[in-house]
Amino acid sequence: MKTTPQISIVAPLYNETDSFPHLVRRLNALMDSLDLSIEVVLVDDGSRDNTPLLMRQLALLDPRYHCVFLSRNHGHQLALTAGIASARGSEALFIIDGDLQDPPELLPEFYKEFKEGNDVVYAVRRKRKENAFKKTGYYLFYRLLKSISYVEIPLDSGDFALISRRVADVLIQMPEESRYLRGMRSWVGFNQKGLEYERDERVAGESKYSFKLLFKLAYNGIFNFSEFPIKFMARTGAVAILISLVYFITVVIKKFFFTEVIEGFTALLFVIILFSGVQLLALGIIGEYVLRIFFQSKGRPLFIIKEEIVNRESVRADAV
Repeated sequence: MKTTPQISIVAPLYNETDSFPHLVRRLNALMDSLDLSIEVVLVDDGSRDNTPLLMRQLALLDPRYHCVFLSRNHGHQLALTAGIASARGSEALFIIDGDLQDPPELLPEFYKEFKEGNDVVYAVRRKRKENAFKKTGYYLFYRLLKSISYVEIPLDSGDFALISRRVADVLIQMPEESRYLRGMRSWVGFNQKGLEYERDERVAGESKYSFKLLFKLAYNGIFNFSEFPIKFMARTGAVAILISLVYFITVVIKKFFFTEVIEGFTALLFVIILFSGVQLLALGIIGEYVLRIFFQSKGRPLFIIKEEIVNRESVRADAV
């Protein structure tokens, strides 16, 4: 594919040996069925199985596949960022997950909305296939984030989306180290529209998003797109002071009007626990902001590309 593709399909992969043949089969069928110039940008996020080998073989055989190999595991959001930065699509980028929970066959529907003037066409999950615990967690988090965010982040929408070339260029220019792409995508603005879809189960293998990684992603969403944590700290402090004042007034009234004094040990223990808890909470929230500033101030590259294969040609790279 020597000409610049119209559409780039971007998919990050991490230990996806089992799902890889299914992904390639469905992508090939999609590209063969459309009268569009399409490249597929596969990003290996430091896989430890045969995923890099399969990607390399595919890219050397089929020029429609553009493969990017990161130097190590950088995480899903940074792998997506690397794919967006490497994609050459002149019109738009179609972002999916490599586990096929995001059906690539929906590209024509997304592209139709894009041609009608929408720079961002994002998917809204109508129904999920996860267990009840995860479903509840996702449901509550998205609604919490919507209620506290200063950016209008659509409910139940993930990274699955089609974005215009100019939106992709803006995202590449944003140097945030702790990335929450669906929030960044909303912050960019332009015309945006949601399309409902039913999220599929993984075609093979197990989810690579552990609860630890999910909490990290949720933290990025809350701390990057909300003033709530710092305001919550101030409000908690105000409530603690109010409780203490009420308690103090109660003690004074009992002392002067009823000649009764509350037991000192219990009162002291209550005050110590209350204020210690408030202070630790405040320090934790401040520490979260300081930690983010610390990592951002280092100015390290967001990711390191070890190698790229474009048009069946291997290009060694240490670029970011």
